[in-house]
Amino acid sequence: MYAEERQNAIAALVMSKGRASVAELAQTYDVTTETVRRDLATLDRAGVLRRVHGGAVPARTLHLVEPGVGERETTRAEQKDAIATAAVDFFPLSGASVLLDAGTTTARIAAQLPTDRDLTVVTNSVPVAGRLACMPTVTLQLLGGRVRGLTQATVGEQALRVLDDLRVDIAFIGTNGISARHGLSTPDADEAAVKRAMVRAANFVVVAADSSKVGREDLVSFAPIGSVDALITDAEISTADRRELTDLGVEVVIA
Repeated sequence: MYAEERQNAIAALVMSKGRASVAELAQTYDVTTETVRRDLATLDRAGVLRRVHGGAVPARTLHLVEPGVGERETTRAEQKDAIATAAVDFFPLSGASVLLDAGTTTARIAAQLPTDRDLTVVTNSVPVAGRLACMPTVTLQLLGGRVRGLTQATVGEQALRVLDDLRVDIAFIGTNGISARHGLSTPDADEAAVKRAMVRAANFVVVAADSSKVGREDLVSFAPIGSVDALITDAEISTADRRELTDLGVEVVIA
């Protein structure tokens, strides 16, 4: 296979999967990792792909346009449902406190909240609060502030002031991107600030994100990988990505 043919094939593979590692590409096309890195550099310069730590993602994943709740609700729904089911094993015992971030995956986790124990739940998600408000076993606190219509999450100083004074047992955090180099990231600075405060407020941090988010890097980093205790994701995560995150101390749970 000529270099141009291989580069076209690599571009097509990355675009279809949303992410590919250097090791995976080298094995697929039976070339050295150095050859793959040169191919990725060529494709990056051409604007076709973007190189990230350990591999490449489509150029379109490094943008500032954030999809709304309606669009994200139907994207990779099966994987998100599985992630929510797996998250049940992380819920603490009666009397504990839980922080639920805004997002379509965390909303599914809220739907799986156990009803056999009393929990204090803090959230910045209007839909999550609406779902949990009538549960007799939940003491609910909705963070105040401006509501972002795009994500239906509260952001701003009011939310940050409350979070600065909180310490919760566990936080379930959503993210637009997760990578070893850039940590957890999201396109919006205001939402990143709230997520950052949530991570700081938790004794144990669980990230709930499907595999399309792994290797993606968005505009604003809100937490380093070292602050993540566990990642719940789906089986499409690559072996290389899973190994890299595990080596960095993250428990990777496949839903």
